[in-house]
Amino acid sequence: MTLFHFGNCFALAYFPYFITYKCSGLSEYSAFWRCVQAGATYVLVPGKMLFLATFFPTREGPSGGFDLVGEFLRATVDVLDLGGLQLALGRGGGRGELRILVAALGWASAELLTSRCVPLWVGARGVEFDWRHLQMGLDSNISLARHMAAAALLSSGRQELPPRLRLPLGGLLLAAAYEGFLTGWAGQALGLGPWGALGLRALGAAALGLGALRLLAPLLPPPEVKAPMEEPPRPL
Repeated sequence: MTLFHFGNCFALAYFPYFITYKCSGLSEYSAFWRCVQAGATYVLVPGKMLFLATFFPTREGPSGGFDLVGEFLRATVDVLDLGGLQLALGRGGGRGELRILVAALGWASAELLTSRCVPLWVGARGVEFDWRHLQMGLDSNISLARHMAAAALLSSGRQELPPRLRLPLGGLLLAAAYEGFLTGWAGQALGLGPWGALGLRALGAAALGLGALRLLAPLLPPPEVKAPMEEPPRPL
């Protein structure tokens, strides 16, 4: 029974990444090693984790709740993730949408392997059932959507944007950097449980993705209109 629970949690956490790779067209371009290189960029930025563990250790608030100042400072350091994702975008090849998919999928996969693989392997294999591990799998899917939106926003920043779009782009990038802090604070203020906090994170990722789509839609090239084919002359 414990192995069955581990299999369910593993599939919930990892299969959406595999489906994204197969159904987004990345497999047709043999972009697996490009995703590995983008994931290596995440692994090769260990300074952030060391800095967080040294100067901002995880602790609770005065009443055992949300540590507002500490989490804000930790989220400020998390801005380095945007810099690493920007580096992964610069190293990726191909056209714009392919570069976004490669960087976001590789970055999110590396985060999944380094932060959730061991807890799933150790925790889910030791108990018959625990909602916490299912929540961990769902949270990994939310992180994938958030990284996709952040990569799209960073990619748009590499283009010549109209002045009216620069301020919304900066606001969305700040929201992407502080998403964990904002949803954690809102969940604590509303008194949400684990499932409510997870739903709030999903709403935040969806809002970030919709905002990125709304911002980038005017920048997309118009679709090519093919001329109608002439019918061959009919014999008399």
